[in-house]
Amino acid sequence: MPDRLAPFRWLAAPATDNVRNPLGDIFSVSFFQGVEPADVAARFEPSGTAVRSMTVDELGDEVAEFVEETDGGDGGGYVGITRIGDWSVAIEPCGRHTALGENLARLAEGCEAVAVGRHDYAEHGFLYAVDGEIVTAFTPHAPVNRWGSDPDRLKEPMRRVGLPLTATTGKAAWDTRWDDALPKAFALAAMITGVTLTPNSFDGPLLVASITEWAQV
Repeated sequence: MPDRLAPFRWLAAPATDNVRNPLGDIFSVSFFQGVEPADVAARFEPSGTAVRSMTVDELGDEVAEFVEETDGGDGGGYVGITRIGDWSVAIEPCGRHTALGENLARLAEGCEAVAVGRHDYAEHGFLYAVDGEIVTAFTPHAPVNRWGSDPDRLKEPMRRVGLPLTATTGKAAWDTRWDDALPKAFALAAMITGVTLTPNSFDGPLLVASITEWAQV
């Protein structure tokens, strides 16, 4: 049987795997419907003074320098934005600020937004927001525990990508749920946005903004 999650497994690949993953093992990806990259950048950095164009490798270097200078206490410090279809896609290497509820709600004013966060040393996250309000949010390995203004809004697409809506028990069930959690979260994001990310999605120029002024630890 074909692996329906195959297009999304690179997003959960360990650093030791022979899989290209320019985002690493801690990152957030957020999607903003109908908002231009420059407008998304302005939501992160209203003054516009720190907005620059970079490659994904240059962004990685900026993030690495920031993490070294701050000892990683406030994430990666920067977000890179590109346009894919009708959505602007923002990546935050080494950080998860865009996958926090209060932050995504603020960024999603006047639009529809989705955020997925990977954190191998804490927990992953999925959030769906509309017009400044978190509608549905959950941790992908425990999607039965949902919150937001309408926690059941995404029940049907969640079911279609295999995210369990009822509790499962036993070690085998837990291991499978954890291993597949992040790919399923990105599959759900793809169902909502129509955007299936690939390792090459960020090869073009990225509009990079600082998030050190507003992001919360």
